[in-house]
Amino acid sequence: MNSTVLKETLIPPPIDRRETLIYAGCRTRDESTAALLDMCIEEANEFKYDVCFCTTDFFTEGSLCSFGNFSAVSKDLAAHMDGCKKALVFAATVGIGIDRLIAKYSRISPAKALLFQALGTERIEALCDTFCSEFAKENGVLLTPRFSPGYGDLAIEVQKDIFAVLDCPKKIGLTLNESLLMSPSKSVTAIVGIKKECSK
Repeated sequence: MNSTVLKETLIPPPIDRRETLIYAGCRTRDESTAALLDMCIEEANEFKYDVCFCTTDFFTEGSLCSFGNFSAVSKDLAAHMDGCKKALVFAATVGIGIDRLIAKYSRISPAKALLFQALGTERIEALCDTFCSEFAKENGVLLTPRFSPGYGDLAIEVQKDIFAVLDCPKKIGLTLNESLLMSPSKSVTAIVGIKKECSK
């Protein structure tokens, strides 16, 4: 494994309707809500499933976490990555199509806008889970759960370092504005500890 930045387009698992409704705040699944969600799923046909990533050496010195090309001060991340000598740094997006649908229905159907928000969240979570699972299997490693800028005491400004290392705009069309918000909005950047490299 090395620090070369790679890109993959994945096929995520089927949409989890129950999980989507949970993200939408629906405690029960009535027939009308289920039918409306099905309409949203049918309309949301412009998803992308793109990931760019690299692996880096990793070490800590107290709360200083070093990744080769960048570093961050975070006690929470240092504890999360305890024992890891390598890290997987990645960015993932499901594309701008869902943002367009959210904007469209925010004006004419708040209920559908809410479901599109939830659907986008379910999709990006599924993409990240699938990517990490496949990476672990293909490389024969165990991974920590992902840890993103803004979690715990890890500064949101670390987004800038991840974008610089991965060249997200060029690799997957993911941009970062001055307020450190990503576009498309249903996107994730994350750091994952590589806990163990298994012999093949």
